[in-house]
Amino acid sequence: MSTPLAEALEAQRERLLPCVHCGFCLPACPTYNRLGDENDSPRGRLHLMKAVVEGRLDAASDAFRTHIDRCLGCRACEPVCPSGVEYGTLLELARHVAAERRPQGFLTRALLLVMASRPLRALFFLGGRVLRGSGLAAVGARVLPDVGPLRSARFGLAMLAATAAATTLAAKGERSAAAPSHDPPRGARRQVALLTGCVQEGLYGRVNDATRRTLEANGFDVVEVSGQDCCGALHAHGGDLERARALARANIDAFIAAGVELVVVNAAGCGAAMKEYATLLGHDSAYVARARDCAGRVRDVTELLAEVGPRRGAPVACSVAYDHPCHLLHAQRISQPPLRVLGAVPGVEVRVVANAEECCGGAGIYGITHPDLGGRIGRDKVAAVRGVGADLAATPNPGCMMQIGAGLVLEGARERVVHPVELLDESYRRAGYYGAPTSAP
Repeated sequence: MSTPLAEALEAQRERLLPCVHCGFCLPACPTYNRLGDENDSPRGRLHLMKAVVEGRLDAASDAFRTHIDRCLGCRACEPVCPSGVEYGTLLELARHVAAERRPQGFLTRALLLVMASRPLRALFFLGGRVLRGSGLAAVGARVLPDVGPLRSARFGLAMLAATAAATTLAAKGERSAAAPSHDPPRGARRQVALLTGCVQEGLYGRVNDATRRTLEANGFDVVEVSGQDCCGALHAHGGDLERARALARANIDAFIAAGVELVVVNAAGCGAAMKEYATLLGHDSAYVARARDCAGRVRDVTELLAEVGPRRGAPVACSVAYDHPCHLLHAQRISQPPLRVLGAVPGVEVRVVANAEECCGGAGIYGITHPDLGGRIGRDKVAAVRGVGADLAATPNPGCMMQIGAGLVLEGARERVVHPVELLDESYRRAGYYGAPTSAP
């Protein structure tokens, strides 16, 4: 009799066949570059997966779990692979098989449980906003010792503190007396929906608000869609494929029922997950066609804005250190649209950071569950960000914003991290396209 575990192993077997172990992936892998262990490279991990599929290695073994768990899932190996290995899907299947044999750690299981439940999520983020607003998150990040189990708590508080709005934006200029001469979009307005997300809705509500306003200013009507949920990316990356699939079905039902032309996403990790819903639900004959339909409607907000313009606003004089999110650059193969969005803001000087294609070490909850290695990779990224000497950092993904932002908080840096649409939104506010942004989580 076929079981979910047997099906996962068989799915792995088919996807492992293209790998020829050429090694082109090695230089692209952040963990291999730092640890120098073949088992912590994409090629090495694929070899371990093949050993499990062939029954030569137990998925519950420490050897398998350690090296599979250390992977960031950044997918930098995919663009350089001449054989087109679906490494991201293979990693999720491998983690699912490992979790079926032996449960994930308590912290991972707890976070995935919270993110899958609307009531738990609401309470979790409410508590987070209270801690952030009171200043206790920033204080705790500074005073907790960077040792043992307190390291994860310290970094988690720093991540929370980093989600506060960059007040320097509004302080750098006021609304222009005259709006730019660029005419507003004319003709029929396209209806789109916005994935509100879990972390984005809970801690970056201002980014969702900025996304709605900038889309409206560029000729779109943003339709509110009820019934949508977390995209399921964190669960898929964590090996909890059943919860990921349940969340995917809820989103597919909600967005298709809304009848919108496009589903706009302002979080790179969420967009990558939704664009791959047909792969996630490939075994589900009742949903695979609907999953393919929904996935085909998904656009990153910078992808869509770059496609239509975007409309230019008023000047915002500042320099910006831009970093590519892995799941936008490597998974979605989107590189220029965020830079075009920033380029629509007069006065912004964009400086792409060194090694911008390398992961920041956030990788969903990796920065918390792997404080040592994630912290090491994160410190390298923060050094690159600070090295360009910009006023702000920008990256279009909440996990990257939190990871880089936490590193800046812990270093006592003045720079803060924003989403590119926040700068475009401020430019539009100054241009008089709409009223000043209201406060949001």
